[in-house]
Amino acid sequence: MLQGTGSDVGKSVLVAGLCRLFTNRGLRVRPFKPQNMSNNAAVAEGGEIGRAQALQAFACRVPATVHMNPVLIKPQSDMGAQLIVHGQVAGALEPGYYIRDKRSLLDEVLASYERLRSEADLVIVEGAGSPAETNLREGDIANMGFARAANVPVVLVGDIDRGGVIASLVGTRAVLDSADAAMIRGFLINKFRGDVRLFEQGYAAIEQRTGWQGLGIVPWLAAARRLPAEDAVVLDRRASEGGTVMIAVPMLSRISNFDDFDPLRLEPGVRLVMVPPGEPIPAAARLIILPGTKATIADLKFLRQQGWDIDIAAHIRRGGHVLGLCGGYQMLGHTIADPEGIEGARERVNGLGYLPVSTELTGDKRVTRVRGVDRLSGAPFEGYEIHSGRTRAAAEVSPLLQLADGTYDGAITADGRIAGCYVHGLFDRAEQRAAWLSRLGVSSDGVQHSGRVEAALDELASELEKVVNVSRVLDIATGAP
Repeated sequence: MLQGTGSDVGKSVLVAGLCRLFTNRGLRVRPFKPQNMSNNAAVAEGGEIGRAQALQAFACRVPATVHMNPVLIKPQSDMGAQLIVHGQVAGALEPGYYIRDKRSLLDEVLASYERLRSEADLVIVEGAGSPAETNLREGDIANMGFARAANVPVVLVGDIDRGGVIASLVGTRAVLDSADAAMIRGFLINKFRGDVRLFEQGYAAIEQRTGWQGLGIVPWLAAARRLPAEDAVVLDRRASEGGTVMIAVPMLSRISNFDDFDPLRLEPGVRLVMVPPGEPIPAAARLIILPGTKATIADLKFLRQQGWDIDIAAHIRRGGHVLGLCGGYQMLGHTIADPEGIEGARERVNGLGYLPVSTELTGDKRVTRVRGVDRLSGAPFEGYEIHSGRTRAAAEVSPLLQLADGTYDGAITADGRIAGCYVHGLFDRAEQRAAWLSRLGVSSDGVQHSGRVEAALDELASELEKVVNVSRVLDIATGAP
């Protein structure tokens, strides 16, 4: 099990890289994360799971299943969240409820873990946050609570790029109780830049002060930028430089499934700009994409608070293009109603009014893979839907997409400049991406996004093979002293 000294230390990427490394060695490998908190979800066999575990399953060259992430928490507000258990909605959470009752989920977590263990030679587990958050230790199922219940040895990951890595590792050792500390068998230093010889004394100091064995110093891995990100804290680093055509994405407060934009970010002719709160949408943008969100009505209000609705109106007057994905599609319609209080207050609000559609949020959740063609160009796409609510279009509206089962999705204006749909992963297929870029006057590189991800995972595995004491990691996993 890889745990971290904090969030965003690179656990997800390291697990993905190790999954590919050991898979390439011929082992049957499975990823596992007991509990995840993320609005970046993916469709798996049985329902939805965290995006990182879907990537890790891809690294193992096996289908993703709900057992790889049995508990998923999707924040909807500053105080509430949606609870997903084994891929299905299990209810809404308020903080007090979850602190009291999360320990009841441990049996579900252990059952999934044992199922994966029965079909694999090696299960690589990812923790969440940090075991040093001792205020969350009681009833924990994400870090040491799981590790001790399942008797899984731990490797602790420290991020040297953020600074203070000696203190973060030694400090974690200091605050853990003796039984938790005994689960940790070694540590990894991640995101190192420069000459590793400069850290020899620091590395030795950590070993001396903690009693844990150092298992390697991992350099800054350029290939990680070509992989989907799960945590929204990295969004300000997901922009791209250069490119002749600017595509702008407003960073909504509950943005979800933002890996939708990775294929565009990696196009040499595109400059992808993630627009943070407090900044206007650049007037130079040729395309504005309204992303998915876990709370459509709240984020529509947030969008207006930022003045982005005014920016969008000006962009359209200048002849610009707009695309809404999932929640962004709902925002482009005339109205959004939440009569059951699915996302919070029971209310009905006006949308931006650019597409003749109306949405009603309901308790039914659509979680499925889809494929089909773009009705404008005939270009194929493959993606997935994860959303609550039903969107009804006026009779005169033109659907944007035709699904393989003959049904339609989305809407597009007669001039083709404003469109929306529910499909995530729309740009993964090179043919579909090329069709969108051609409308903006730029050519695509024609690379399938899945191929990019495959190559990045193999590159990660190769780098980790060089810098990690892989044989010792296997010894730890098999219980060798």
